[in-house]
Amino acid sequence: MIDTTAINQQRNQFAQHADIWLFGYGSLIWKADFAYLESRSAYITGWERRFWQGSHDHRGTPEAPGRVVTLTPVAGAICHGMAYRITPETLAPLDHREKNGYLREITSMHFTDGSEAQGLVYMATDDNPAFLGPAPLEAMAQQIARAEGPSGPNRDYLMNLASALRELQVDDAHIFALEEQLQRL
Repeated sequence: MIDTTAINQQRNQFAQHADIWLFGYGSLIWKADFAYLESRSAYITGWERRFWQGSHDHRGTPEAPGRVVTLTPVAGAICHGMAYRITPETLAPLDHREKNGYLREITSMHFTDGSEAQGLVYMATDDNPAFLGPAPLEAMAQQIARAEGPSGPNRDYLMNLASALRELQVDDAHIFALEEQLQRL
């Protein structure tokens, strides 16, 4: 497992700002257990959500990692999620929560009213040690069905994400196909 907390704290692009927009595309959609000033439905472009990141610390263990989402670049793609306006102090607990390979990156967010904002997104790229990469849906579903960590069963992460996306009226073929595969097991 890699701990990216210190690296993220050096990526302090918004240190002088009173508030920062944060884009959430995975558990941050349905588990916003941090202080925020405002939340809005939003999307980013050029990225797709995929269950390609290993979770050794929340939804699995080092011996049996779970799978959680990260973003993968795809031209023309749109990834819907939630944007939260936070204060810089909120980054410390988020850095700890997202420490297993995720790095803070700057992104442009688009809101449903047509406005845009620059903000942060936590992203785990394919060069981090916890990256699992693509696999057949059945294999990913089996791994998710078996994995459990300190934050609970990996299956709950997938089911909660699928439910949250439905509430946002977002159609995510990858998430819903994986959910369907998990339900067949």
